[in-house]
Amino acid sequence: MKRKSAILALTLCLILGTGGYAGEIRAEEAAETQNTEEESSGDEVLEKARTMYAQYDYDAAIIYLKEQENFSENKDYMDLAAKCQVAKSSLVEYPLEQVTHVFFHTLIKDTSKAFDGDSDEAGYNQVMTTIDEFNKIIQIMYDKGYVLVSPHDMATVNEDGTMSRGKILLPEGKIPFVLSQDDVSYYHYMDGDGFASRLVLDENGQVKAEYIEDDGSVSVGNYDLVPILDEFIRQHPDFSYRGRKGILAMTGYDGVLGYRTDIAYKTRENLQDDQKAFLDSHPDFDYDAEVAQATEVAEAMKANGWEFASHTWGHRNATDSTAEELQTDNEKWEAYVAPILGKTDMIIFAFGADIGGWEGYSMDNAKFAYYKSRGYHYYCNVDSSQYFVQITDQYLRQGRRNLDGYRMYYNPDMLSDLFDVSEVWDSSRPTPVPGM
Repeated sequence: MKRKSAILALTLCLILGTGGYAGEIRAEEAAETQNTEEESSGDEVLEKARTMYAQYDYDAAIIYLKEQENFSENKDYMDLAAKCQVAKSSLVEYPLEQVTHVFFHTLIKDTSKAFDGDSDEAGYNQVMTTIDEFNKIIQIMYDKGYVLVSPHDMATVNEDGTMSRGKILLPEGKIPFVLSQDDVSYYHYMDGDGFASRLVLDENGQVKAEYIEDDGSVSVGNYDLVPILDEFIRQHPDFSYRGRKGILAMTGYDGVLGYRTDIAYKTRENLQDDQKAFLDSHPDFDYDAEVAQATEVAEAMKANGWEFASHTWGHRNATDSTAEELQTDNEKWEAYVAPILGKTDMIIFAFGADIGGWEGYSMDNAKFAYYKSRGYHYYCNVDSSQYFVQITDQYLRQGRRNLDGYRMYYNPDMLSDLFDVSEVWDSSRPTPVPGM
């Protein structure tokens, strides 16, 4: 204890610029310092800095603390700044080409409705994950040392549009990974099948999910991935690297986040049958109010570490589509989705259908040339391997791993680095636990 106190004191001298010799700091002492539990003091500055500390953003925490007018008179501020400096010394750079990327679709809240034997059951069983499974997966991954990062940590965009490699610095033993969720639009076809209906802000400004009960009443809670992960990180801030959350890959044809925001709902033109049925059952539908509410939720999410990517407006297969068809589709995304979610530089391909082979993209590829011209720099397909990462001076490309019923049932061994499928498998699925 005396040695640790001395280290903190000497480090504090360096932070204050008063000289001193920090000596050699052992990694285990830094880890001990980092894992020390802090009691809440009611000091908002201190709580914010402690969150930065827990999320490995040591430089930002030191800068933030030193910006406070009373820094040199506040022992708690100075002690925390010193602890940040100590913890910094234990960080190691993680190999970017070994960062895995996992993804989910909308989580199933009520399995009795999703797995009820109708024509949609097989699809839900293959590509969806239940809330119970997701909760177990993130707990196991957290226990193993996984930490959420973003592709923006792996590569940065220069002013001229070229790319530079990033750096991910974490304590020894921590494992960075990227998480994304596809199709968070709560499509009409999912109504009544045990899924949330939309994302909303509760009375505290936190993002939650609405769920329509059998009697028509609406419940608000942690009924999908976004609010579940938000709550988990509130309890385990060290699961997030510098405040990172996940990426939502968004289409636009049925709207976004459960709001019917596509232009068709306003013009009443080119409507699908389920869209017509929705408007017929909601005669008081207010398009502008719908867009405003969706925008408010999206802004709250971005402020809380979430990111959005294009999943193409119409959930198009980019492999089979021509460059001209993808351009038409992207123009719709930019016109009707970007004003709500914000412009994005990431595209996560629907169906995992990529625009090029494994050897990489070039400007001779008309699809890549178009997307690059529109400011897309990060590209994600679906790849079953543990990691697939390409970083060039023009783009970052990353493969994603589906953590759904299909992968867990048919290839449980391919997920063993993340979790043991037998420990997370939801027994309410219409298929038995793999290997049992």
